[in-house]
Amino acid sequence: MTDTLTVTVLGTGIMGAAMARNLLRTGHTVRAWNRTRAKADPLAAAGAHVAGAPAEAVESADVVLTMLYDGPATLETMRAAAPALPRGAVWAQCTTSGIEDVAEMAAFARDHGLRFYDAPVLGTRKPAEDGQLTVLAAGPAEGRDTVAPVFDAVGARTVWTGEDGAAASATRLKLVANSWVLAATAAAGETLALARALDVAPDDFFGLIAGGPLDMGYLHAKARLILEERLSPAQFAVKTAAKDAGLIVRAGERHGARLDVAAASARRLERAAAQGHGDEDMAAAYYASFDDGPASAT
Repeated sequence: MTDTLTVTVLGTGIMGAAMARNLLRTGHTVRAWNRTRAKADPLAAAGAHVAGAPAEAVESADVVLTMLYDGPATLETMRAAAPALPRGAVWAQCTTSGIEDVAEMAAFARDHGLRFYDAPVLGTRKPAEDGQLTVLAAGPAEGRDTVAPVFDAVGARTVWTGEDGAAASATRLKLVANSWVLAATAAAGETLALARALDVAPDDFFGLIAGGPLDMGYLHAKARLILEERLSPAQFAVKTAAKDAGLIVRAGERHGARLDVAAASARRLERAAAQGHGDEDMAAAYYASFDDGPASAT
């Protein structure tokens, strides 16, 4: 298998567009589609063929990479692409979706002669733009020589979790990782909200924990976005984080774990979205601590 492939990217939002650009930079032929075509059109200047429909986009694809909102949106798009899907092509689904959705995707792949890889990615806008995502992947060993150049183009590391994409081992790991990310983000926002409410300077708190086991780079990164009001463009949007929090809560419930923090994070994110922060960085959940509208953290 040649390392130069024809890769179809279905879904060119924040993450998908960045992944498509990195595929182009590494010499692959890219065909792209997005429900809102205006989000895909800029890729044409970089050398991508922008298609008007999913079926047009997947023609002659060696690899179909999906980076859509959720599992149902992914399946809807792949069903629209079905008439033109090349049998034997690889399908790498990179969307963060529900565990049960992955099984349904794998069944669709079997019915259409596709080699299926459950391959969600860990990272936000900047790592995606820099080709530094971590790809969490599960799928058959015999197709990895085809999909590896794609993962290498969009990520700095691929973590293989199994050989059966239908088992959703990669998605399970992604949901566990995202549960930590969402909890840390919520804690950072609430800490700044409490500091504001109690008239404590944020830097006094940062100085208190500096260099100790409670200090962490992620806290400072998200806190700076809030303190400096740099929430747009989003690294990872509030409304998408709310979707992921819901997936985490549902996965826990279906497997016997009550996740109170994730449930509370979902409610905070949904409240922030209702306040008008849905397209801002998920750190904007900070504003959900206040009922009287936006409040500066400084």
